[in-house]
Formats: sequence, C-alpha cells, structure tokens
Amino acid sequence: MSAPRLSVVIPNYNHAKLLPTCLTAVMEQSVPADEVIVIDDGSKDDSRLVLAEFAARYPRLRLEPNERNLGVVPTMNRGLGLARGDYVAFLAADDKVLPGWLEKTLPQLERHAGVGLVCGLTEWRCHSTGMTWRHGTRMPTDGAFLDPEAMVRLGRSGRLTISGQHALMNKAALLAAGGWKPELRWFTDWFATCVIAFRHGMVHVPDVLSVFNLHATSYYNTAESNAQRRETMLRILEYLESEPYADVASRIGASGLLGGFGLPMMRLVGGSMRHRRFLTAGFLRHAARRGAEVAGRRFLPAWLARACLKVFYRGR
Repeated sequence: MSAPRLSVVIPNYNHAKLLPTCLTAVMEQSVPADEVIVIDDGSKDDSRLVLAEFAARYPRLRLEPNERNLGVVPTMNRGLGLARGDYVAFLAADDKVLPGWLEKTLPQLERHAGVGLVCGLTEWRCHSTGMTWRHGTRMPTDGAFLDPEAMVRLGRSGRLTISGQHALMNKAALLAAGGWKPELRWFTDWFATCVIAFRHGMVHVPDVLSVFNLHATSYYNTAESNAQRRETMLRILEYLESEPYADVASRIGASGLLGGFGLPMMRLVGGSMRHRRFLTAGFLRHAARRGAEVAGRRFLPAWLARACLKVFYRGR
C-alpha cells in the first residue's frame, strides 16, 4: 500500500509581509508535503509578487489565484476541490508551522489508516497584548490514537483539544462532513474538525506544531458584532440537531466542547429546550475556563493574566 498523499492549502488575502514566514516554514519541512497550493483571493498588496518568487524556487508550490475576491471560506472550499491528496491541511497565511510538523504527523497516517485527523499542540500569540499560551497541554502526553469514546471522556474532564490550525485531515471525511460551511464563518473549521474527529477518531501528537497569530486583521477578529457571532453559534447548534450530523451530535455534546464558545453559547443552549441537552457538566467546565481566560486577558493586569493563562493551559 502506498503512503497517503498530503496536500497543503494556504488561502491568502493581503498578507504579503507575513507570507514569507508562512511559506518558508512549510516548504522547508524535513519531510515534504506532496503539493502546496496557495490561493490568492484578490490581494491588493504585493502578495502576487511574493508568491511568484516562491513558486520559482519551489516546484511543489502551485499558485491558483481567484479571478475575483471570494472570501476566506469559499477560497478554502476551492482549495479542497483542487487538492489531489488523500489528506489535506489548511494553513492561514498569517500563521506558522514549526520544524518537525510533517515529520511527526505524516507517519501517523500510515500507522492509523482511515483516521479522521492528526494534530498536536498550538501556541497562540496575541499581538495586541503580547501574551502567549498553548492549546492542548491537557491532552495525553504519550501521543496516541483516540477513538470517539476516548475523546468524549477527555472532553468531560476538560482535557480535550482539537487543533485545526495545523491538522492533517482525511479529505474524504472532510467532504462527507460538508466541507467548509461559509455560513459558519469564523467557526467553520471548529465544526468540520469536530465532525471528522468524532466520526473517525484522531491522533494527538504531544508536541507544539504551530503558532497561531492573533492580529487585529486576522479573520478570527473580523466579526462586526457579538450578535453576528451568536447567530453563527446558533447555526452550529441547528446543524448538530439535523439528521446529517445525528451520529456525532451526542458525542460532541457529551464532550462539552461547545462550552469553549463561552457565555454566548451558554445563553443559547440554556435558553432553548431544543438545545438544552448540550448543557452538561463538561460544557460548564469548558465554558468556565473560556470565560476566565477571556476575562483575564481583558481586565486583569498583564502579569496576572499571564499567570492565569499558565494555569489554564500549561498545567495538568
């Protein structure tokens, strides 16, 4: 049996200054991806020039510019359609994978045929505050395949993290999950990776594999209002209550991961009889941690906020 093929897809819009860091980190991995597809979404800066220079240096890099600006999620779906690999990874142009990312994850695809996704820890960096913290530090330290029931148990105890920022995902499983749903906007990756992992299991690598940068211009920060975010969270709940996701809804609910959306999700779940089944002890545990983290970063002195983040994300 041949080794699984991997396609890396990188959407870009106006990140000419950050692209060299992102692309160099991908192209100089000790174990290479089979193809790297960069889709420029109508950038107004020097992105096309930067991309042309990298394409001349690296034959495995394919440039597939959009004819017009489509937006992040439609661009991701176009990349999914262009990808030829059995597995796909979607990276943000303003983020960075670390050395050893593919060396540590690709072998897991051969060891665990058909696994939904493989991921590790992510370091988050908030550039407006200078704070950094790690997601996934409460996951098992031995690195292993986790079936859906094991994931539920970890979630109930507040230890489950799925780092979609650098995950290697089964392409067929991603397509079966509905691909990237534009109506879920900032949370489309959360929804898709949860559906994949809770259907097919995941492999956790106990190493920091990427850096997730929170810039003022990051897509993560583009919501115009809290009402928009609440509306999108409600759509997540509606999808989980629909027939295509009935097989994973109970597992996602039991894991408590929905609580990671914090107080807005708590209000939606607690305020509807239809969604109240998701209001579990695991949900409350994740919601409390998320609420404390957000409040700490916003209202506490920087030194105390950093101490709280260390407790939340570094200790077991």
